[in-house]
Amino acid sequence: MTTRPNILFIMTDDHASQAMGCYGSRINATPNLDRIANEGIRFDHCYVTNSICTPSRAAILTGTHNHVNRVTTLSTHLDNRMPNVAKHLRSGGYQTAIVGKWHLGQGPRHWPGGFDFWSVLPGQGIYHDPVFYEMGEKTVAPGYVTDVTTGKCLSWLDRRDPEKPFFLMCHHKAPHRPWNPKPEHRSLYTDPVPTPDTYDDTYENRARAAAEAHMRITNDMTYDDLDLVQLPESPGHTGGMGSHKFIPHPTEEELPAFSLRCRNSGERFTFESLAALKRFKYQRYMQKYLQCVHSVDENVGRLLDYLDEQGLRENTMVVYTSDQGFYLGEHGWFDKRFIYEESFRMPFIVRYPSLVQPETTCDAMVSNVDFAQTFLDIAGLPQPNYMQGRSIRPLLEGTVPDDWTDLAYHRYWMNQDDVHNAYAHYGIRTHDYKLIYWYNDDCGEDGANPGTDQPEWELFDLRADPLELRNVYHDEAYAEVVRVMKGKLDREMLRIGDTPMHEPENRV
Repeated sequence: MTTRPNILFIMTDDHASQAMGCYGSRINATPNLDRIANEGIRFDHCYVTNSICTPSRAAILTGTHNHVNRVTTLSTHLDNRMPNVAKHLRSGGYQTAIVGKWHLGQGPRHWPGGFDFWSVLPGQGIYHDPVFYEMGEKTVAPGYVTDVTTGKCLSWLDRRDPEKPFFLMCHHKAPHRPWNPKPEHRSLYTDPVPTPDTYDDTYENRARAAAEAHMRITNDMTYDDLDLVQLPESPGHTGGMGSHKFIPHPTEEELPAFSLRCRNSGERFTFESLAALKRFKYQRYMQKYLQCVHSVDENVGRLLDYLDEQGLRENTMVVYTSDQGFYLGEHGWFDKRFIYEESFRMPFIVRYPSLVQPETTCDAMVSNVDFAQTFLDIAGLPQPNYMQGRSIRPLLEGTVPDDWTDLAYHRYWMNQDDVHNAYAHYGIRTHDYKLIYWYNDDCGEDGANPGTDQPEWELFDLRADPLELRNVYHDEAYAEVVRVMKGKLDREMLRIGDTPMHEPENRV
């Protein structure tokens, strides 16, 4: 039996930390995820370098920022010739496998030396009876995608070589939109949940990006998102996202003739006021989203139980994270993309009994670009000098090195995309402040949709304004903070080799 540590990396898509019990959720329970945190460590400041699916996955695999791995948008694929953590682990004696969502363009079959086994979803995948590409063969797997993904992981673990350590990446589709829960879970979370404090945000005292984004629950949810069907007799617009139709938001005069119907049950919904319709959309969103999360939690329990039953608990590092955070009504939004806190912060919990003390929390800054080097360090393998993160092993052991970073960096490249109209930007966060530059230049995906606004800066005092409601960049009282934060931003961009769109200065 091998004594080298196993690594089980479980990643979901769009799972917000505020929908996890171990992070203090007010809206749902996640007992199996909480097992990882309670038996290990919870990181309270883990951040994504680019809050969108494909770039985040590229950063995790390569240990590099997106300007280096060149996966900056949803449509830029990862070059299969690039080195990555799976290739390093496999050449170092590990059995490697990936199951579930890939979303990096060419599948693992184009990755010589990367994975011993792979079974991945094409594109985003679907929730029910999903298609998988497994070792070059296209198959349809009956069942619910979260259950199927876990089942494939367990099957691979059963037939692995027990004399060699394993690195298994279990990548769930859930809870990505459109939220289509397992039928057995559709009766869960039907009681109303509290709305976030910023749900009715008016986007005053902020850069224009916040008001211009098309991510509002009130206006930008689709029928597919919420498992509803359009009723022809209902008034309202029918603009769409591809084949998806936006749910109309009628006027007060149109409201009496407006109704919605559930696709599955046929239940019909009418509304006495526009405020009631707004509440309905939020509660419906939360029901479907949390029902999808419930299946994730159940399946994490299956994996943890397997490790316990097989005597693998002590020697396996279990990591749970999401490819980025997500808005659950904060600022009236769903989706991600922004450096604002709810999508910038990733859930990140780790159980590794041989190294990590139970019921531990960590306040140090870490990011998804640190994951690859951490895995290599845990495996006792060299950390390549091309990687740009840092192993978090000292943090797992309960020590914060004196020279540990005091900031997290983020850059979003898809300027004003056709769906969400999110502005391109970059910035940094420290424990006290967040500085953002909205450069609003011709930097859109594939050069399309150039910005039309003047560049804008934002600064948030996170101690005084944790909800990020007041931009103090132009406040004279913060002039020195602006100067220091710009200096930190300039030095970080220089360190990682990213190209600024603003004019750097000589700053402290």
